[in-house]
Amino acid sequence: MRVPPVTFKTRVRDESVGGPNPFRWQDVTSDEIFKGKKVVVLALPGAFTPTCSSTHLPGYEAAYEEFRKLGVDEIYCLSVNDAFVMFQWGNHMGVKKVKLLPDGSGDFTRRMGMLVKKDNLGFGMRSWRYSMFVDDGEVVALFSEPGYADDCPTDPFEISDAETMLNFLKDHQKKAA
Repeated sequence: MRVPPVTFKTRVRDESVGGPNPFRWQDVTSDEIFKGKKVVVLALPGAFTPTCSSTHLPGYEAAYEEFRKLGVDEIYCLSVNDAFVMFQWGNHMGVKKVKLLPDGSGDFTRRMGMLVKKDNLGFGMRSWRYSMFVDDGEVVALFSEPGYADDCPTDPFEISDAETMLNFLKDHQKKAA
C-alpha cells in the first residue's frame, strides 16, 4: 500500500510577514514528505489530549536518535488538527525533533482508512491511533490500535508506541542484512 497523494496545509516562520504572527502558509505534498525517505508516522486523535501528550508523542521524541541510528530519516506526528494548533502543541510540549504534521481536513487520514467519529468526546472526525513505517512512499508496516470504531468508548494505546516501532525496525534491519 502506498501513502495517499495529498497536500498538507502547513505554516512556516517568515520574518518578512512581520507582526506578532510571522508565519505564512506552505503547501507540503506527500511526495515531499515520503519520496526517497524512510519515515515513521505516529498518528493520534488530537493535540493537547491526555495519552497523546503524556505518552505517545513524548515516547517518539525521546527515542528520536535511536530511530535515526536505525536509518529513519524523519518522524512525523500526524493529527486531524490545523497547523496553528499543531504548532502551539509542539511549543507546549517542547518538541524539537519530531515534526508535527497537520491534517486539518482529515484528507490523508480518510484516504488511509483511519478517520473515525469521536462525537462521544465532542471531537468530531479524528484519526484513529496508529503508527507506520514508510519507505519511499510504500507503507512497510502499520500498527493500528485494536478496537477501531466510531465513537470508541476507550482510547487503546498498546502497539503504536515508540518501543513497538523500534522493535519492528530492529527486526526489519536484521532481516534485510
